[in-house]
Amino acid sequence: MLERADTYADLVAGFRWRIPQRYNIGVDVCDRHAAGNPLALVALDEAGGERRFGFDDLRRASNRFANVLAAHGLRRGDRLGVLLPQGPETGIGHVTGFRAGLITIPLFTLFGPDALAFRLRDSGARAVLTDRAGAEKLAPLRDHLPDLARIYTVDGPGPGAEDFHALCGRASDAFDPVETAAEDPAIIIYTSGTTGDPKGALHAHRVLLGHLPGVEMPQRFFPQPGDRFWTPADWAWIGGIFDVLMPAWHHGVPVVSYRARKFDPEAAFRLMAQQEVRNVFLPPTAMKLMRQARTTPYPGLALRSVGSGGESLGSEMLAWGEAVLGRTVNEFYGQTECNLVVSSCSDLFPVRPGAMGRPVPGHDVRIVDDDGRDVPAGTVGHVAVRRPDPVMFLGYWRNPAATAAKFAGEMLLTGDLGRREPDGTLWFVGRNDDVITSGGYRIGPGEIEDCLLRHPAVALCGVVGVPDPIRTEAVKAFVVLKDGVAGTPALAREIQDFVKIRLAAHEYPRHVAFVTDLPMTATGKIIRRALRERGHGEAG
Repeated sequence: MLERADTYADLVAGFRWRIPQRYNIGVDVCDRHAAGNPLALVALDEAGGERRFGFDDLRRASNRFANVLAAHGLRRGDRLGVLLPQGPETGIGHVTGFRAGLITIPLFTLFGPDALAFRLRDSGARAVLTDRAGAEKLAPLRDHLPDLARIYTVDGPGPGAEDFHALCGRASDAFDPVETAAEDPAIIIYTSGTTGDPKGALHAHRVLLGHLPGVEMPQRFFPQPGDRFWTPADWAWIGGIFDVLMPAWHHGVPVVSYRARKFDPEAAFRLMAQQEVRNVFLPPTAMKLMRQARTTPYPGLALRSVGSGGESLGSEMLAWGEAVLGRTVNEFYGQTECNLVVSSCSDLFPVRPGAMGRPVPGHDVRIVDDDGRDVPAGTVGHVAVRRPDPVMFLGYWRNPAATAAKFAGEMLLTGDLGRREPDGTLWFVGRNDDVITSGGYRIGPGEIEDCLLRHPAVALCGVVGVPDPIRTEAVKAFVVLKDGVAGTPALAREIQDFVKIRLAAHEYPRHVAFVTDLPMTATGKIIRRALRERGHGEAG
């Protein structure tokens, strides 16, 4: 949707939303590109196998599965869970659901039984597309999921499950897609659940169109001839499916998928070089692991654009991106309920370490007080987005109270705190419950974490506030050291001085704990709530 411009002001001035009244994601990402069957997906596995699919292949495969689901009694509005890693059947499952007028539910393969049971029970899912490993997880849950009528497995029949490929092989590849409005529900994406039970963010079909400017801006006016997209982010999360997969297919750009049980930095470099990947979304955790593995460019790597989001990268990681990836990393910002609304773009303005960027054209992003009123530039407030907005969720699934609590008037409150500069640049301060109040100062953990990562002994870190009888809270750093480095009192003091010198006396961590790992969500975000609970217990 973005037209190339020379300045950010021109980009905003020239932008207009183009949202048709009738729109279906599944039709959009297949049918427009089906003629000639151009390449849509390169699917790789750890054994070295490779499968290729064209856009017409996706259309016909999703039509077959849609006919299977219709024959098994699924009707418009029913929910279809997709419990699979990156791969062709994952994309086919979602495209099928959209074309059939169903509501799909991405499910992460590493979810345990409680997480799966909650999401399937809460959504009332009628069917699940998975593999044998997923079917084995679901088997003991069936008695507690009365709505779940069918399970389909993509690698042969599993316990209580039917063979997906066998069923589709007997089905017709002709299917009339259900005509849907842009406002009709399409997908439920559950929040990461860092506080309380996960909530299902219900999105309409328009959500894909709403994502496009926020993909095109950080990916340097995507698409361009020769583009090819990859991300290590799982397609069970909004960052995988709507930051990469569906926008690429909307534009007719091929995507690379890779089934990996564990992220391997060297394998990531090798994949991007060998598969001629030009566009990549790298979550911050992936980038940090890649930084530990390599400090020089990988031979044959030829990226055109690199985007990242989820946590602020800071100057150290940005410098590494330019030196090793060969590109300025454009950070972007959003959340499951309202994604990709702020971004950097090195083609339009300098990328400043720690800055979120500027509002993506089409999104009215502001810094507001508790009542949704604008606060002056430079003042910390809630990061908020005005409704209506094409990328904004319809509401939380069957939870009107939580939906209402998300808004202050017409402003959706993201739950994040930030500040705005007069030129419109937005800065992330922290989660509303992550901000540390110490000695009268309000301290965001991101800047401290960025500083800690510059220390040569630090691999990963998380910063929270812990109770302090004098300061209300004191800054505590949980630090994962690099291999071969021992955590000693002397090193703790060295790290404290390192931050004190580089930031400010009130921001240095008065407590340093050396740990072997950090609690993280499946998308690679540090679960600060868990760190706070650990820190509070140790303080007690």
